[in-house]
Amino acid sequence: MTLQDIKLRFGIIGHNVLLERALDVAIQVAPTDLSVLINGESGTGKEVFPQIIHQNSTRKHGQYIAVNCGAIPEGTIDSELFGHEKGSFTGAHEARKGYFEVADGGTIFLDEVGELPLSTQARLLRVLETGEYIKVGSSKVLKTNVRVVAATNINFNVAIEKGKFREDLYYRLNTVPINLPPLRDRKEDIYLLFRKFASDFATKYRMPAVKLKQDAEQALVNYYWPGNIRQLKNITEQISIIEKDREISLENLLQYLPNYQTNKLPAIANTAFSNNSSSEINERDLLYKVLFEMKKEMNDLKQIVHNMMKGNGSALTNVENNDLQAMERIYNSNDAFPVVSTTGDVTIHNPIVIKDTNTNYSQPIVVEESLSLQDKEIDMIKKALKKHKGKRKYASQELGISERTLYRKINEYNIVE
Repeated sequence: MTLQDIKLRFGIIGHNVLLERALDVAIQVAPTDLSVLINGESGTGKEVFPQIIHQNSTRKHGQYIAVNCGAIPEGTIDSELFGHEKGSFTGAHEARKGYFEVADGGTIFLDEVGELPLSTQARLLRVLETGEYIKVGSSKVLKTNVRVVAATNINFNVAIEKGKFREDLYYRLNTVPINLPPLRDRKEDIYLLFRKFASDFATKYRMPAVKLKQDAEQALVNYYWPGNIRQLKNITEQISIIEKDREISLENLLQYLPNYQTNKLPAIANTAFSNNSSSEINERDLLYKVLFEMKKEMNDLKQIVHNMMKGNGSALTNVENNDLQAMERIYNSNDAFPVVSTTGDVTIHNPIVIKDTNTNYSQPIVVEESLSLQDKEIDMIKKALKKHKGKRKYASQELGISERTLYRKINEYNIVE
């Protein structure tokens, strides 16, 4: 079966090289019995790939079962997967087969596998290694021949470091990884998907299909799409139903794109399914945030000086105390250059001259200040902790760093919460 046949059969739209690479890997691994781990953000279409693998394998006539691990309560997940005996727990009025018994000879798709509790992870590891499992409330060892395809949108490295996911299970599942690109990395496919969804909803609701004007089409392509294909489909349906004019302008489209201007700005890369350590990256991101805050303050203060210079001669006499204090920290980017030492301190040398046009008097203000990045970092951490009332999880999200990095910095700087 060719790549184009696969796309037509499973309704996959797009010509992006990353998408086609993922499809090619799925087709190549399908005839084997290797475990496959599908990585991708929420809404990228991970649920289609296990079906492609199953339908192109020798198990295609066997049972295919998709299990959403995050939707099953922790207390019943073992029973759902491995079955239970009558009377094994309250409410177990009769024996029940689990998914691994029902799907013997077929394929099981474990969606959101990172949500499994540790006890279930140990049971799953045994099934993958030996094909053996034990029902809840039983001591009899049973055998199964099931192929496991798993999917996740979490960062396994972080989960393993926090002790929330077994490292040995990760390597067993990750025999063949398939990485799905987010929609923002498939710009050439975005408008194709929009047109397909618009056509489908036009047929469904018996109305003409919506179209985008050129500037609206460009905005659609440039949007960040945090919800990926699922978000694009939902927005297309909303527009199809709500808008009376079938040709959508940029102004109308922006009503359906939340935080459009914010999402056009450069963003910190999502490392949710990166295999690299995020500690170094998170520290760099925090440093960038500190520098951007400093730059914003200095630009604001430079504007104050500019307004004062445009005054009618009473610039110095009418300046408020706060403005005078702020002026002492201003440097002119054309004449000054911050010198960063190996210890992280920034020293700025720059003279600022303010001239009173009436008195022809020039008063130089020479600034020589040491701005410690460490102090800025400590201040930002304290502000984030105060804002979120000491909740480190939300404070770390505010700062753009991991909880682990935040814990380490709190201990390193002896920050009292």
